[in-house]
Amino acid sequence: MRGSMRLNRSKHFDVLVVGSGIAGTMAALSAARAGARTAIASLGPLFSGSSFYPGTWGLGLIGPESPSDEADLAKQILDVGCGMTDPALVASFVGGISSGIEQLEALGVTLKEPKRAQEREFVPCFDRKHRLWRGIERAPFERAAAAELARLNIDVLSPWELIDLVMQEGTATGAVLFDHATRSFELVACGAVVLATGGYGGLFERRLTADDVQGTAQALALRSGCTLVNLEFMQMMPGLVRPKSGIVFNEKTFRFAQLLDAEGRDALREVADARFALEARSGHGPFTARLASRDVDLALANAGPRGLTVRYRFDGASPLPEFVRTYFDWLKRDRGIQIDDELVIAPYAHAANGGILIDEHAATGVDGLYACGEATGGMHGADRIGGLSSANGIVFGLRAGASAASRAARANAQSNRQPQAHAAFEGIGIEHGSDIRAALRRIMTESCMIVRSEDGLSAAQEALENLAAQTESAKRRTEDPRQVAEAARITAQLTLARSIVEAARTRTESRGAHYRLDFPASDPAQARPLAVSLGSNGSPAARPLRQRR
Repeated sequence: MRGSMRLNRSKHFDVLVVGSGIAGTMAALSAARAGARTAIASLGPLFSGSSFYPGTWGLGLIGPESPSDEADLAKQILDVGCGMTDPALVASFVGGISSGIEQLEALGVTLKEPKRAQEREFVPCFDRKHRLWRGIERAPFERAAAAELARLNIDVLSPWELIDLVMQEGTATGAVLFDHATRSFELVACGAVVLATGGYGGLFERRLTADDVQGTAQALALRSGCTLVNLEFMQMMPGLVRPKSGIVFNEKTFRFAQLLDAEGRDALREVADARFALEARSGHGPFTARLASRDVDLALANAGPRGLTVRYRFDGASPLPEFVRTYFDWLKRDRGIQIDDELVIAPYAHAANGGILIDEHAATGVDGLYACGEATGGMHGADRIGGLSSANGIVFGLRAGASAASRAARANAQSNRQPQAHAAFEGIGIEHGSDIRAALRRIMTESCMIVRSEDGLSAAQEALENLAAQTESAKRRTEDPRQVAEAARITAQLTLARSIVEAARTRTESRGAHYRLDFPASDPAQARPLAVSLGSNGSPAARPLRQRR
């Protein structure tokens, strides 16, 4: 690159971790403890991503109550996954949760424990019994993790954004990152890369995710030869749109609520048993097509961005459950929202149940490339039990770091070649990328939220293809590095958006988080995960996942 577009090649590590939420942090610590020279790169500040999204009151973590509970938890994950999970991966995942929690506590993180653990509100979403429940709070985690990162001499690269993976003969040997502070591109050579960048909420207009969750790493992994799985199972959750937006709504309060439309009428007036639907809806945060509670979410979807008004009806004689009271206290203390304020809720894109397909060791099938946390798929299915996203980040973060360190040690012994970056980013940018991204998010919000159909998905597919063509025609040689980074970002986001639409269009049934208006029932013949890969023409193609790698 010329002038300001120069590609710096000054950094080399054994392991590069991209993403600094819980998964990325645990991966970096694990790699460094294994003796690897480690760096953690993050578009946002350290300890960012959706792990510590400011629009929620806390981060739940669950695990088996005892060793004898592991088999039951694994069975429940398979049940709510509706045939979309890998049984071997689930068993391995559950078997690692208790050890992961112990390691988190050994790090010095004080976990919150419920005072009334047997209240029904502490039964995890989509579960049928109580498990071990813990709360992860930002301040204790940040203090303990920051001290350990410093002790292990882990380099923190922030605000650095992943632009491309560097591949040599089918092996990941580094990454190109954009340093937003200096507006420079950096080629980081390494023995192994760990992707821990979170999900793809950034592809939607209304989202309960941090702004640094871009949804680009999955596309870069796909381009590098990885397989993506379960992309159609994106969690959609209710969140506040008034008096403040972007705040997670506590589903446990549904059983105390009445929902009103814009005219002040009962929004569930046509539902046969509205109170039963609201009671059932209190048992899980995200939407699911497989339970009668879906009527509540369909009413929310029909209301669109205007949302529905929540009117609470409490029995003053009974104390509020701890989980509910904690939420209301947080709203008042941290967000200035009173319980009797007019609350309006609407559906938001939340967490991805699918992503990069990994094995028990967090390997992606591409040499030198590992992944963990919400960027991955296979351990969750059509629905995900609440509190297991955090557990996933801890368990597979630790494994990804250890696996990457081991791979880096072998790579260092085998070769000292310097990686070569692709030429695609050498001065080719786009000027009005924000307009294209706004159009992308509008398409995804209109067609890929709760209600999906062939008409909507085919229109979305065509619109995204046109947007991709528009992006290519708008690319120009430029001296502005921000425009170069924007072009790379938009290209990757379009690839992932097209992959999600392809998976949702291929699954002609309703199952868990995926609801098709034109196919409202589940189809036993489709009880297999869909794997997305790039075809010979570079377009994403979805096919049933026939076997584990």
